[in-house]
Amino acid sequence: MLLIFDLDGTLIDSREDLAISTNATRAYIGMEPLPADLIQSYVGDGAASLVRRALGPHFSEDQHSDALSFFLRYYRDHSLENTKLYHGVGDAVKALAQGTDALAVLTNKPLRISADILEALGIGSYFFRIFGGNSFPQKKPDPIGITTLMAEAQTGSAQTWMIGDSGVDIQTARNAGVRACGVNWGFKPEDFAAVPPDLVVMHPSEWLSLPAYSPS
Repeated sequence: MLLIFDLDGTLIDSREDLAISTNATRAYIGMEPLPADLIQSYVGDGAASLVRRALGPHFSEDQHSDALSFFLRYYRDHSLENTKLYHGVGDAVKALAQGTDALAVLTNKPLRISADILEALGIGSYFFRIFGGNSFPQKKPDPIGITTLMAEAQTGSAQTWMIGDSGVDIQTARNAGVRACGVNWGFKPEDFAAVPPDLVVMHPSEWLSLPAYSPS
């Protein structure tokens, strides 16, 4: 079975470092800080979208590009100051990797930062592939990441799960024709009302019991 994990809000709690880095970017261009909860609502579509939402609509493309470059530099240097695995994630991922499951990460966060965080938190080696928001021409919810991972793992849609905390992850699964598992501890579980997953888990240990196929 192929299990594809989102990163922020699913495997890692990165909200504090993202908020600090976003507000550092706002300070860089002379803006006041935003509440962390508001910044959290901007996460999910990649760094460029996060910065654009945090700055608002009244900035040119050149200003946005400059702010994005600052954000990426700052976040790369500070991405592990407060970020941690959600409780139970490490044990669950290790147990899954010792079985017959193929594990991968598909995130809209830039690849280099994502891989560095997973390695530093001790679980990077358990994933046969990590794809970031700059790995393909399109980001989630485009299905290209999932379809590429299925081809590499030689796994069919009936044996594939996309696991995430937001509507973006669930819609990505739908677009790829695979099943979706939501987690109830992430950044945007309220999205599930509009884009419901096939099931929602309350603890990472439940990933070990995901069914290999859906009843017809």
